[in-house]
Amino acid sequence: LDLPNWLRLQARLTGVADKVRAGEYRVEAGMTPRKLLAMLVAGKVVVYSVTLIEGNTVGQLLARLHAQERLQHTVDAADASALVGTLGLDSVAWPSVEGAFLPETYQFHRGMSDADVLRAAHTALEDVLAEEWALRAPDLPYANPYQALVMASLIEKETGVASERARIAGVFVRRLRQRMLLQTDPAVIYGLGERFDGNLTREHLRTPGPYNTYLNPGLPPSPIASPGRAAIHAALHPAEGTELYFVARGDGSHEFSNTLEEHNRAVRKYQLRRGGG
Repeated sequence: LDLPNWLRLQARLTGVADKVRAGEYRVEAGMTPRKLLAMLVAGKVVVYSVTLIEGNTVGQLLARLHAQERLQHTVDAADASALVGTLGLDSVAWPSVEGAFLPETYQFHRGMSDADVLRAAHTALEDVLAEEWALRAPDLPYANPYQALVMASLIEKETGVASERARIAGVFVRRLRQRMLLQTDPAVIYGLGERFDGNLTREHLRTPGPYNTYLNPGLPPSPIASPGRAAIHAALHPAEGTELYFVARGDGSHEFSNTLEEHNRAVRKYQLRRGGG
């Protein structure tokens, strides 16, 4: 049996010649020609998946997509800022592409590009942000959903134990309301970029920059990573309470404190050289 010729003839005879879809197909042992033709008409192409990870920067997300050999690589991973134009994003609504993509698992097939996945991830992010914003707690200190997304990115980077997300959100929200500095290390580290060598110093905390939350009041100018839905939800549903400080215990969890005196004791207890959080 000359299978290609048979398929062409059978497609014409059955009136589906113009319905055969191009793509990558997985032909299983024992599959009959008729089943193969039906698969080509149905367009049941081989599907792959890629997972974008919570807390990654846009640069890390791009690197992950570029590692997928079956995706066409059309986005320059070295120039994240160009994504605004490449993906057709509203530059007013999205002054930065950081945080613009929802960390989830996305499916693709051969012939699709990294830009296709990013568009799907951005649409998913906008949908989730709109849904969560509509159900937000009252009287939050955010002017718009973008500011909530910025807060969610801080929560994502600070959270080591999922059950603490809302509690961390509560600390940050109370500090904003009381016009206290957020003093969150991940934002400072993000602002340092390639200058950060893994050791955050007192000098770093004294160096002016838009992401230095030890010097600048309020939120940073953009997200510092890709927050997942749980972090977005926490930003919009912070836990009630009186805690204003937290410090890492070293096991992923945090010690929370109401006063600076309590916080300083916790810092000494866990042998950290400086406070913050």
